[in-house]
Amino acid sequence: MPPPSPVDSFRHAVPRVLGALLLALLPFAAPSQGLLTATPTAQTVVQSDQARAELLAHAPEGATPGQPVWVGLQITHAPEWHTYWKNSGDSGLPTELQWTLPPGVTAGAIAWPTPRKFPIGNLANYGYDGTVLLPVPLTVGPGFAGDHIDVKLYAAWLVCRKECIPEEGHFALRIPARGSTALNGAAFDASFKAAPVDQPARDSHVAPEAKALAVSLAGLPAAWRGRPLEFFPEATGLIEPGAAWSQAWEGERWTARVPLSPYRSDSPARLDLVVAPAIPPGQGPGSPGVRLDVPVQGTWPAATPLPGAVPAALQAALDANAARATDAAAPPVSSATALSLGAALLGALLGGLILNLMPCVFPVLAIKVTAFARHADDRHALRANGIAYTAGVVLSFTALGALLLVLRSAGEQLGWGFQLQSPAVVAALAVLFTLIGLNLAGLFEFGRVLPSGVANLQAKNPTADAFLTGVLATAIASPCTAPFMGASLGLAIGLPAGQALAVFATLGLGMALPYLAASWVPAVARALPRPGAWMETFRRFMAFPMFATVVWLLWVLGQQSGIDGTAALLMLLVALALLVWALGLRGRSRAVLASLSLAGLIWLGWAIGPNVTRLQETPPGETVATAVSGLNWQPWNPQAQAALIAQGRPVFVDFTAAWCVTCQYNKRTTLADESVLGDLAGKNVALLRADWTRRDPAVTAALAELGRNGVPVYAIYKKGQPIQLLSEVLSVEEVREALARL
Repeated sequence: MPPPSPVDSFRHAVPRVLGALLLALLPFAAPSQGLLTATPTAQTVVQSDQARAELLAHAPEGATPGQPVWVGLQITHAPEWHTYWKNSGDSGLPTELQWTLPPGVTAGAIAWPTPRKFPIGNLANYGYDGTVLLPVPLTVGPGFAGDHIDVKLYAAWLVCRKECIPEEGHFALRIPARGSTALNGAAFDASFKAAPVDQPARDSHVAPEAKALAVSLAGLPAAWRGRPLEFFPEATGLIEPGAAWSQAWEGERWTARVPLSPYRSDSPARLDLVVAPAIPPGQGPGSPGVRLDVPVQGTWPAATPLPGAVPAALQAALDANAARATDAAAPPVSSATALSLGAALLGALLGGLILNLMPCVFPVLAIKVTAFARHADDRHALRANGIAYTAGVVLSFTALGALLLVLRSAGEQLGWGFQLQSPAVVAALAVLFTLIGLNLAGLFEFGRVLPSGVANLQAKNPTADAFLTGVLATAIASPCTAPFMGASLGLAIGLPAGQALAVFATLGLGMALPYLAASWVPAVARALPRPGAWMETFRRFMAFPMFATVVWLLWVLGQQSGIDGTAALLMLLVALALLVWALGLRGRSRAVLASLSLAGLIWLGWAIGPNVTRLQETPPGETVATAVSGLNWQPWNPQAQAALIAQGRPVFVDFTAAWCVTCQYNKRTTLADESVLGDLAGKNVALLRADWTRRDPAVTAALAELGRNGVPVYAIYKKGQPIQLLSEVLSVEEVREALARL
């Protein structure tokens, strides 16, 4: 058998070796992991410019069975900054605590102190400023016999002023089983005093009306009579926190009419609520209140679906899924849900087809074109390659979807494209495409670099290359969101696991369908040019799109790890190129130069490698000017958006990410068009840019509210009007028509 040509060497070895590398990299896409990073070091204090978080313990009688043991996260806020209560109000996210404890020890729920109200125009949030401690009781079981309790905590909190910054920390401490741990007693006592006191409902009740909730509470503390109170329902989205409302005392009974939210998603039979004396702005928890579980009398009025957030069919599916999640006895999937699932599958199929036209998928076309040309006269091999490629794409999309669902079920705020929020994955893809580009350019051949047994595997398993090409195509395409994909992926996140995975698999099938169909239609194969010298020229030409992809990945990495991370990766890529070139030499030169190159690569990896995967501190949002004077893009946060809408200004929000090629295309074409900018200025539209390049729970939550799970997403908000969602690939006409409706 003649030796393989360079073209065959490229097409066979690249997908096999590097596609397998991509499969191995999937676990490293988790937000807190990376190729060169270890588990974050646990500590007792995490400090930032906005807040200081510390893990405290309180065990006055020791950590033995039957004795009270408390732990808690104490947050000291910088002036004007605050975090949130369990119901954050109109915006924000509550602080989340995830405990890791030894066997026999369990953690209870947070004993939330009474919150304060933070008004923002006609909106309001519930939370804390100053210093607040969130205590949690530990139960030590009778079977626990250890000498100490090792407590580990992962905490995530959103700290806000005019802007919002998500923060997190890993904490650890050891509580001795014998001996008092009461150093923090004063802090815990203050938190216990600030917590609302549980009180029987007695004849208290609430009654829904057309647009308000009529509240009637009896048995409140006598010292409160005649004083104004604050009303904090624990259910989110039920009322309008910042709207004006009335209250009065009728003897010992307190009554109020609180405006209902027209977009609420819950209609409870009982309502958990906290009431407390109203206090002026200050620091720390609110005034100590009481907590009641009161019955709801009457019938809740029909809620209005969030206007423009999701299509009606998708909204019905989300509502049905929420009902199934809260009611174990819910009936089987309704016809409305089934229709919505069908629509989601159709949208995923169409989105996958269109994904082949996205610029981010272009580099993989070189591999597919040469594969089709090579097997044009062998129908059996062509069909086998088409099936194997389809299997690689479908299984890879399904694996990515499954990993996304698992991480979200574990509490991570993630969406489609989440793997590229990890600098380690971005760096690994840059290495992958650099190797492909160098091979395409002819710098080295895999048959000379790899052991002969590995290089010749293709002869025994010809379909494995096509399968791994599908894996490679998925890795390239995953940052993109095509038309029809957004709503389907948004729905998939809320569906049961089996149905959600079906949506992801259908998306992969849509992307692979053109190649699968072409492999089974002889006319397509006959239309391809015959194998020949053109393939070598085409191969070398396609090295340049690969290198362009590396440039894009380096730019993405620069948004995450800064200039130091980008420079470190560039140096590593140069050392890698030297190594693969040296491995392709013959004789003594190969041994000497390859050894020196490998040693240099290892040293560089040890010395500067950590800079690649180390996330730099989140830079402050920058104002980006447009071609129209006075019209600027401002950094997005929920408070800024709410304040602008409250002022009556229309708001255009661009949900984007550096690794989203479609986002960058729209930014430099439609969103830079003079006529579009003129219309935006003429309508006095505020421009906000929500950057999702790195993990940002606030952006993830905002996307979820719109029924979306990936970028790009373009939304236009105006008070009193439905939200307008635009398509993923923007056109000038579409944006101008949407602006004309304001």
